[in-house]
Amino acid sequence: MSDPLPGAQAHIDAALKLCATIDDIPADTPIIPIDRVGVIGAGTMGGGIAMNFLSAGIPVVMVERERAALDRGVALMSKNYEASVKRGRIEPAVATAAMAALTPSLDFEALSECDLVIEAVYEAMEVKKEVFGRLDTVLKPGAILASNTSYLNVDEIAAATGRPEAVLGMHFFSPANIMKLLEVVRGTKTGASQLATVMQLAGKIRKVPVVSGVCHGFIGNRMLARRQEQANALLMEGAAYDAIDQVLLEFGFPMGPFQMGDLAGLDIGWHRDPSKVTTVREALCAAGRWGQKTGKGFYDYDADRKRTPSAEVTSMIAEFASKEGVAQREVGTAEIFARLIYPMISEGALILDEGIAQRASDIDLVWLNGYGWPAWTGGPMFWADREGLDKISTGLENYNLPVAPLLARLAREGGRFTV
Repeated sequence: MSDPLPGAQAHIDAALKLCATIDDIPADTPIIPIDRVGVIGAGTMGGGIAMNFLSAGIPVVMVERERAALDRGVALMSKNYEASVKRGRIEPAVATAAMAALTPSLDFEALSECDLVIEAVYEAMEVKKEVFGRLDTVLKPGAILASNTSYLNVDEIAAATGRPEAVLGMHFFSPANIMKLLEVVRGTKTGASQLATVMQLAGKIRKVPVVSGVCHGFIGNRMLARRQEQANALLMEGAAYDAIDQVLLEFGFPMGPFQMGDLAGLDIGWHRDPSKVTTVREALCAAGRWGQKTGKGFYDYDADRKRTPSAEVTSMIAEFASKEGVAQREVGTAEIFARLIYPMISEGALILDEGIAQRASDIDLVWLNGYGWPAWTGGPMFWADREGLDKISTGLENYNLPVAPLLARLAREGGRFTV
């Protein structure tokens, strides 16, 4: 870890005070009382979301389709509360009261009296639209309908209802009962009261709320995609995956992209056809290297999940690159760093220019609280200003990577994203 950048902590503190302010919504906008929350889905995400409200003293109705899944979810929540008690984080009475305020149900109609319902179901548009269509017929007038989607178009989801003004995104980060960030996605037709209510509610459940407009991946995942694209490209060009991870570890991230993939599971989203291999990740999955859960992914893992680079994987990558006609070469750490980080800054500039984020400091909070961006830097946009926008713009050009118009203009003019 490096020494904190001058002004970084003051920037973060100011950003935290400002993030719940919505520029075009008056401070006296009416707030909708939220006395009961519904959560659809009792998986890891749904259970974690429910715990936020239960811990804040707000009763929760949690709905699942199958008894076994519902029972597993409730048991996991109870186990998590017990662990918190053992660690001294909460009193036993608090855990008992939280679980007592939970109403597990297999009946969708049990959501009818909820003031806010959050779906945490499978990340597929047709599934989301079906759920929201059902909610539209069940929920009382005035209720807020929220999606925990990570990528999908909230406006399209809202169109499945007759009350698009009541629909918005509430993108929690896993584990949802611990991670601080809440991306609040404002649809084209989302009402002022609904948005203001959720931003205020975020404070009650101890989250850092950041408003995002509608786009694929919102703020955080949209920027992450640019980093992953370059990580994959560097891998094909000859950079070792452990070297790529190490560059980010040395910058201050808790893990690199390939460590993260192994932890999450490389088989997530895999089509399950070992004969169909179009990416390195698919090649690993076809070879049974699914990540930590199988003891091998990009890395090999021992019984304590300690990782070591795999010669087998290095060979597989080289073979795959050869088949694709990509010449491998030595890649230095400076190039790895620039190609991972600079495209994120350019994407952040696009996000600002398009009005997806209200302010650069909001982007910083997303990455500081949801993705492990090192706090000593003040966040990506604050760091970029100190690194030098002209340096970043020139670096992108040198690697034939796109430069956002706002970034290019600020670089020319000696401007900044942040104050």
